[in-house]
Amino acid sequence: MRFLPFIPMAILMGACTQRQAQLDYPEAPCDSTVYEVFGMTVADPYRPLENDTAEATLEWVKAENDLTRRYLDAIPFRSALHDRLDTLNRYARRGAPWKGEDGKFYWSANDGSHNQAIIYRADTPEAEGEVFLDPNSLSDDGTVALTGLFQSNDGKYTAYTISRSGSDWTEIYVMDTATGELLPDHIEWAKFTGASWDADGFYYSAYARPEAGKEFSNANEFHKVYYHRLGTPQSEDKVAYENPDQPLYFHSAEASKDGRMLAISAGGQGVGESVMVKDLTKGGAKWTVIEPSQDFTNAIVSMKDGKVYLFTSVDAPRNRFVMVDPAKPARDNWTEIIPEDPDGGVLTEVHFAGDDRIIAVFDRDASNHAYVYDLSGKLLNEIALSTYGTAAFSADRDSKDVFYTFSSFVYPSAVFSYDLATGESKALYSPEIKGFNPDDYITEQVFYTSADGTRVPMFTVRRKDLTPDGTNPVYLYGYGGFNITLNPSFNPNRLLWLENGGIYAQANLRGGAEYGEEWHQAGTKQQKLNVFNDFIAAAEYMVDRKWTKPELLTIEGGSNGGLLVGATVNLRPDLFRVAIPRVGVMDMMRYHLFTIGWNWASDYGTADDSPEMAKYLLGYSPVHNISNDGTPYPAIMVTTADHDDRVVPAHSFKYAAALQAANTGDAPKLIRIDSKAGHGAGKPVAKVVDEYADIYSFIFKNLGIEPATGK
Repeated sequence: MRFLPFIPMAILMGACTQRQAQLDYPEAPCDSTVYEVFGMTVADPYRPLENDTAEATLEWVKAENDLTRRYLDAIPFRSALHDRLDTLNRYARRGAPWKGEDGKFYWSANDGSHNQAIIYRADTPEAEGEVFLDPNSLSDDGTVALTGLFQSNDGKYTAYTISRSGSDWTEIYVMDTATGELLPDHIEWAKFTGASWDADGFYYSAYARPEAGKEFSNANEFHKVYYHRLGTPQSEDKVAYENPDQPLYFHSAEASKDGRMLAISAGGQGVGESVMVKDLTKGGAKWTVIEPSQDFTNAIVSMKDGKVYLFTSVDAPRNRFVMVDPAKPARDNWTEIIPEDPDGGVLTEVHFAGDDRIIAVFDRDASNHAYVYDLSGKLLNEIALSTYGTAAFSADRDSKDVFYTFSSFVYPSAVFSYDLATGESKALYSPEIKGFNPDDYITEQVFYTSADGTRVPMFTVRRKDLTPDGTNPVYLYGYGGFNITLNPSFNPNRLLWLENGGIYAQANLRGGAEYGEEWHQAGTKQQKLNVFNDFIAAAEYMVDRKWTKPELLTIEGGSNGGLLVGATVNLRPDLFRVAIPRVGVMDMMRYHLFTIGWNWASDYGTADDSPEMAKYLLGYSPVHNISNDGTPYPAIMVTTADHDDRVVPAHSFKYAAALQAANTGDAPKLIRIDSKAGHGAGKPVAKVVDEYADIYSFIFKNLGIEPATGK
């Protein structure tokens, strides 16, 4: 890894002068901020950009967007790319049905003409259905997204959660399930929450109302669980659980359907969650701790008859499924139902299906495999899935109706029903995309060797008639963090790349969950270098085997993947022609000071932890390690959004300003700042199409390729 000396870093970052470049970059707000961390001098000249509501920042944002728009709008094929992407995104699709507490079936669907999917309901899952809730009616531009539906246990009421402009802030509304009439109940400033119903109301999680003007940047602390009684104002909601000694914990509540138990999960300072339960039928009952540590994944699958059914990584780095009796909560008393897979598979999903079956999904080399078990954990059969892909199941303990979706890189999400008695799957809905035939494409999995000898998997997708010969453009995507697995999944925007002769490659880097907690830990804190080396090795694999060459290589990643792209470019700028760091974590010295950035410390560590940790972070922090010696960098387009309160836009602002000021060659260094958008979730289709039209236009132009359009 190329660690730059600390004093030169301070000198580099301390320069506020604007270099001469082919593009006339706006002058960023800049000052002489320098601070010390464990005796190390760190310059932070673009600190003013952290104030995203300051007039100088707003002027800079406008100037940057104006420059980026002029550059992109001058690309002659952008309009055609936009039209093709619009066609690819505007296909009819639907989600798996689920059975509501009112006995009706619900599902999401979009005929291709809407920015947001609509919720339908019917008496049977095969019926056409009636509109139950249309999120498109909640805003004029599709920037209000539905994020959850939660029916009361008697089915009489439905709470739904929304996000505005992509923010993590959540609002909760309540409607009469039968009539659709909106009730006066309205919850504001909730976050990371659903609505868990009890007899006459629901539990939800929230922070205190944020300071005006700092709603999307200030650190969030003291997450509490509240109980809202239906028909009362939010001001009368009672605190059901809080931990004033732990301001950085998340708290979520789940009530059992029988009204007997309430569970609280707490996370935020480890890789997992602690779990405690209370018997609501006993007045004054104390909390029973099932798992005190946040060092393990713990997710409640079901609570019934006073027992807790838990998906857990306790004593199982690749996860297992257990039953816990709160009367005997010690780990030694847990009853194991589905053990950790002895063959190396990672348990990722567990559902009860009716009162006598369990469906479990395992990852094997980053691809889903599904199985049916009885209640004792005896394996009954496998649910056949057609190729590398991702399956998501809809099943419930109170119903034998089982549905699932399955998708892969070139197959959009299809809906199936599954018969527990016969073991057969039946297709309910298979979407088609105009002008695209998935049978023309092939997906392969390869394994390559990283710098330290670790074997890393990677998926590649290409046209069947395309022979890799060293002249193929490659789009390499990665993430590598937070115990997240990159399974084969569908994204209609990738199809434009594939149909224009590009190869898509998705590397399953360390830091993810592809092989369990050991794989995750190997990419965290002072092992983070492994993630960057894995990504570099993936690119080198493609070049060494004559699939492509550096002049035709594009890398992209978002959030933690944006950090990946920024760090990798600094390490190996010679290996890529284009880089797209999206909503990335770019200032590793200060990330923990904004919104929920502190929650990422379990993966990253912080500059406050120790001199060794601070030095390690400073050694790869993208904004602090940009070359200034004339080394040519790839063409880079940074993307962020004004309502991103997950990774605040200041990360991208400071990184783009530093790039534009540094001497890294004449390839363009642009930033695209979306408005009324957030970290990515819930983004309306129109905005998605606009964004990818810009991304692909930038990529093709800087690869020197004129795409064939209008297919």
